[in-house]
Amino acid sequence: MSSAEYLESGRGEPQPPRGRRTVWLVGGAVGVLAVVGAGAWAAWSFFSTGPQPAEALPASTIVYASIDLDPGGAQKIEALRTLREFPSFKDDVGLETDDDVREWLFDQVKDSSGCDDLDYGDDVEPWLGDRMALAAVDTGEDGPAGVVVVQVSDEDAAEKGLTALRDCGGTATDGGGDSDSSSPAWSVHDGWAVLGETQDVVDRVTSDTADAPLSDDADFQHWTDETGGGGIATLYVARSAADLAQDELGGLVGSAVSDDPTTSDALDSFRGMAATLRFSDGSLELEMAGGSSDAADVFGDGRAGDDLVATLPSDTAAAVGVGLADGWLGDLVDDDTLAELSDFTGLDLPSDVETLTGRSVALAVGADLDPDTLENSEDGTGVPVGLKVEGDAEAIGKIVDRLGPPFDSDSDGDVVAVGPDADYRQELLDDGGLGKTNVYQRAVPDSGDAAMVVFVDFDAGTWLDQLVADDDELAADLEPLQALGISAWTDEDTTHVVMRVTTD
Repeated sequence: MSSAEYLESGRGEPQPPRGRRTVWLVGGAVGVLAVVGAGAWAAWSFFSTGPQPAEALPASTIVYASIDLDPGGAQKIEALRTLREFPSFKDDVGLETDDDVREWLFDQVKDSSGCDDLDYGDDVEPWLGDRMALAAVDTGEDGPAGVVVVQVSDEDAAEKGLTALRDCGGTATDGGGDSDSSSPAWSVHDGWAVLGETQDVVDRVTSDTADAPLSDDADFQHWTDETGGGGIATLYVARSAADLAQDELGGLVGSAVSDDPTTSDALDSFRGMAATLRFSDGSLELEMAGGSSDAADVFGDGRAGDDLVATLPSDTAAAVGVGLADGWLGDLVDDDTLAELSDFTGLDLPSDVETLTGRSVALAVGADLDPDTLENSEDGTGVPVGLKVEGDAEAIGKIVDRLGPPFDSDSDGDVVAVGPDADYRQELLDDGGLGKTNVYQRAVPDSGDAAMVVFVDFDAGTWLDQLVADDDELAADLEPLQALGISAWTDEDTTHVVMRVTTD
């Protein structure tokens, strides 16, 4: 069955116009559920199978975000087990492993809309499928059209359910019985409901999808495959988004910014990207992949981001490590900006910074960092913060001497420790074995391939407790966190980023 219906506007005082309310109900109860859900519910299935919303959208889609509303089995249990470790989720949401997430989301929208005559069991459950997506689609008009795609299990029931959502609280006409042609519309066909702002939008999307669906698009397939697939939520941004961003940026801030070489080069080099969100083993993982030359200019083809971080003290609270390409700063920043920075810092840029950071560099923060000491120490004594650099020790030492107090350096061969505290510099020179700890390996599983590594140990020392000491509720919600890990690397001209948050 295939049909298109208008969602017409009505009037009523003192309430807002009916059309606006209807858009919320249909786009909210069936579409914006995903927006609410994506932030709080990006925790459901991490190995989706079966039909995907990309099948119901055209290859001209610019931005695509999909989510699985009701995964089952082990995936759902894993997600809820992890989320229920956080008191705010457990107390405010209260979802159990056997609850229907779709019904919970529907109830939230229903409660905010005031449509008490709607019933999930009668009006939604008989037809609402498991997957949905929000998309921005190029329909040939001045700007992209917003579209919501919802999987349906029963097309007849979907027509009735969407009509009930439209008619909630009264008729959906302008008072004279005629449809408002500017009202949003929907079409149900081939197991999907497509919702758009107007019939023209819905018809154009449906027609373009029949000719070339997004699921068959080579770029879409490439970038979603690069993220490992199998996620609970998927984001895709097409190459054409860069052109749109360029136009929008120019319109918002003027040509001075949009014509900036750095901005322009970044947009010109963009070839698309995708991201996948998944849950596994008490961890939330976000994996991203995109095409841009900028990362390659910084990282090169190296895998040195982990080399120094792995040797930091085992109780390190936070660290950032990067393996750097030759001439990375000069390739990344234009000459005029470098000249201005040279005047401001007194350094010879880019050479001094490229020498100071060496072939690889790690910034480390020790577990015994005391916020009061950090604020009150006049010369940096007792502040466990420093750089560990692999490079030309003599050249690095000369630059550090020029920087002056509170910075100083020590070296062992081609490894240099830079920082304000002598004891911590010595700790940095030693091999502290951070990379061998369980907390690091869980948070940064891809560290061996990484050109850049970010690591935060929430359980190291008392720094986090001190930061949230005045907020008991926030402290309780942070308590289950164990660590944050981010790893990034380039494969030819493709940049990969994996972010993982682990819990105790």
